[in-house]
Amino acid sequence: MRLFAGLGNPGSTYALNRHNVGFMAVDRLAETHGFSNWKSKGNALICDGQVGDEKVILVKPQSYMNQSGLPVAEIARFHKIALDDIFVFHDELDLAAGRLRVKCGGGHGGHNGLRDIDRHLGVLYWRIRIGIGRPAHASMDVKAWVLADFGRDEQAGWLGKMLDAMANEAPRLVVHDDGGFMSRIAYLAPAPGAPSPNSKSE
Repeated sequence: MRLFAGLGNPGSTYALNRHNVGFMAVDRLAETHGFSNWKSKGNALICDGQVGDEKVILVKPQSYMNQSGLPVAEIARFHKIALDDIFVFHDELDLAAGRLRVKCGGGHGGHNGLRDIDRHLGVLYWRIRIGIGRPAHASMDVKAWVLADFGRDEQAGWLGKMLDAMANEAPRLVVHDDGGFMSRIAYLAPAPGAPSPNSKSE
């Protein structure tokens, strides 16, 4: 069994914020793979289904970003899911918009959601870092940037393509094929400004 946790803030006010791209990722995965309806469990929304040959539980903590750790930890412990079978999807300021990196373990990089998960679970889980980039203007506050909505052009462009690609390629992730997963996302959903992939590439 695998646990995929998307990080974000609950409520319609935050739904399209850059900070909520983790919620968006697990929502798209649930839709693509025909998961059960979301239901409340503790301080989280959960649903379950099948990705490839693995059963997967999706989690969206409802405790706001900086208190994401306990809801994720409680569900992981209840289902006895090993740390290296936990995957956390989150926004990443230090990656350009549309870039993606997957890594097991590491630091929180100042991300409050990861910091709290580290506190409750330790660090040896998988992080799916979804690049949102930094503000184009140095005068813009970083907090205001992450709590601003994705632009309509982003939603219709790279963001939508990336969410679809992540959902479609999730079977690679559940078997820990992080390299294959990243390669396929880069091919199917190139980041803005990235070279166009060769049409003959796999």
